[in-house]
Amino acid sequence: MKLKMMYSFLNSDLTIIEEALEETVQAESPLLHQASLHLLKAGGKRIRPVFVLLAGKFGNYDISRIKNVAVSLELIHMASLVHDDVIDDAELRRGKPTIKAKWDNRIAMYTGDYIFARALELMTKIEKPFAHQILANTLVELCIGEIEQIKDKYNFDQNVRNYFRRIKRKTAILIAVSCQLGAIAADVSDDVHKKLYRFGYYVGMSYQIIDDVLDFTGTEKQLGKPAGGDLHQGNITLPVLFAMKNEEIREKIKKVHAATEREEIEHIISLIKDSGAIEKSLKVSDNYLNKALEILNELPHNRAKKTLRDIANMIGKRKF
Repeated sequence: MKLKMMYSFLNSDLTIIEEALEETVQAESPLLHQASLHLLKAGGKRIRPVFVLLAGKFGNYDISRIKNVAVSLELIHMASLVHDDVIDDAELRRGKPTIKAKWDNRIAMYTGDYIFARALELMTKIEKPFAHQILANTLVELCIGEIEQIKDKYNFDQNVRNYFRRIKRKTAILIAVSCQLGAIAADVSDDVHKKLYRFGYYVGMSYQIIDDVLDFTGTEKQLGKPAGGDLHQGNITLPVLFAMKNEEIREKIKKVHAATEREEIEHIISLIKDSGAIEKSLKVSDNYLNKALEILNELPHNRAKKTLRDIANMIGKRKF
């Protein structure tokens, strides 16, 4: 079953989310509006809004209220992508030119800032101070994660613990709070929203590990960018860390830099794929996924719970 079929019963509400996203990035400046809309129209899985809506189904579900959380968190994710593309000097995002490529770094940075600001503005409609504390802490963690990634670029001496901490901050925490804030906006009990946070955290960790595996196993068409791009940009992921346990491969990987020829990157990709590092990484992803599924067992039974289980399993098996 395709991912979108799993939550097809949310289609009408997701249409509302999509319309709200487009409305929220409206700007008086035509350039700012055009740049913001450029990323929005590039598409995306909208997995964070889906988690917000599903988590809301465990409580008093009201789309007119919960949509503010869903749109806000997707905007925060989008803004972080705009900034990422500047930092990584990326030309493509989802197979289309990035904002920094289509315009320039200055436009991209202010567009990202604008989208962040609109996200925070939207969250003020949720009159729950606890929710704002959670979001503020999440943004702090996101920024620390980005700084850590910059600091660790081409640092081939980092360890698996560094990697896990970084992907928690960069990816897992935003998925976790999508589940938690969606539940809080629906007035669930503390016990339920805390469990949904943990579910989202474990799914988010699995999701990012799979993403990092696909960077080596996916095609340029599937990824929307050349395979091995993370390594070429100096981002050391789990498959690389596992592959570097082989001293011969480690020496080759340590020579990678921004100007490394494409042919050499492709050779290293082959070495990593043949080293068993992909299989080891997938096993770690499975461990996180199993933890997420165990937590689901503790939640009340409803359609949303089954859908969360289906999505989690799909994430663990996705090919791109």
